[in-house]
Amino acid sequence: MLKYTVRRLIQGIPTFFGITVLSYMLMLAAPGNPIELLTFDPNISVEAREKLAIQAGLNDPWPLQYLTWLIGNDWRPVDMNANGVLEEGEYGVRQGILRGDFGRSFFYKRAAITVIGDRIPATLELGVAALITSLVLGIPIGVIAAIRRGGIFDNFSRVMAVVFNAVPSFWLGIMMILFFGSILGLLPMNGRCGTVLVGGCPPLYARLEYLIMPTFVLAAGGIAGYSRYMRTSMLETISRDYIRTAHAKGLPGRTVWFKHAARNAMIPIATFLGPALTGLWGGAVITERVFGWPGVGRLAVEAVTQRDYPVVMAIVILGAVSTIIGYIVSDILYALIDPRIRFS
Repeated sequence: MLKYTVRRLIQGIPTFFGITVLSYMLMLAAPGNPIELLTFDPNISVEAREKLAIQAGLNDPWPLQYLTWLIGNDWRPVDMNANGVLEEGEYGVRQGILRGDFGRSFFYKRAAITVIGDRIPATLELGVAALITSLVLGIPIGVIAAIRRGGIFDNFSRVMAVVFNAVPSFWLGIMMILFFGSILGLLPMNGRCGTVLVGGCPPLYARLEYLIMPTFVLAAGGIAGYSRYMRTSMLETISRDYIRTAHAKGLPGRTVWFKHAARNAMIPIATFLGPALTGLWGGAVITERVFGWPGVGRLAVEAVTQRDYPVVMAIVILGAVSTIIGYIVSDILYALIDPRIRFS
């Protein structure tokens, strides 16, 4: 298992560098001038802007810019003070992501990784709650639907799965806000703990009402997907000979369905669990935006709107790394669920 994991990590290295190249090319093709974001002063002379561009390496050929962004060096770019005078700054435009330095946010004036770090707890909180909800509801629904194939519960679950897959998450979120928040007044309509600001929230048990609606909206697609996949896999499993043998031996139905059939039927679900882990911190862009949830997804939208390139690139790279790790986790889960699987 260890050798397999190490080999998969090594195989992920070319994928990572390919993603960095594509991401950097997209950043270069994006509209806007980073110098304007660094200065915020339209009256600065052309000569001063040109000097700042040279110091920041923006006039270098793009392959050199990419290598500098990737590997970095020890040189610090200049900054523009309030009087329009160039002086040494700490923007870290050329510091190198392989060193863990993604540069300094143009908008927040702090390290990009620090800005993201402030938002990660909120996104993990929402993502973990949504993932647990998806698994706790989706898998049992799929198992029961397969056991009662053709019945009322099976037909109802299939219809609801289609509905939740078809309904856009932003529409579902808005409808829940209008009904449960505005009309009934049962749940708060936005925020994480009575405010959209980062930090300062009480313990989770004291603000569960803020988590209910965004968790359901984010988990709705997962519930539909896991239930349908589990139903299909369960139907295939219960038709096998060892399940019929278990029934013939007189084992209780619950033992046969959940101990013998469900465990083997969950193997295909492992394919989706790894990538689902990626969505714990970066996959809730729409949901966080609708509910004013101060997470990484909302930060990504704000960074793109503000053309805050260091933050955008940091989110993209961290998302790529988590995706690669997620697929490796999927393969490891195969062995944990089915002991018959061995890796050479």
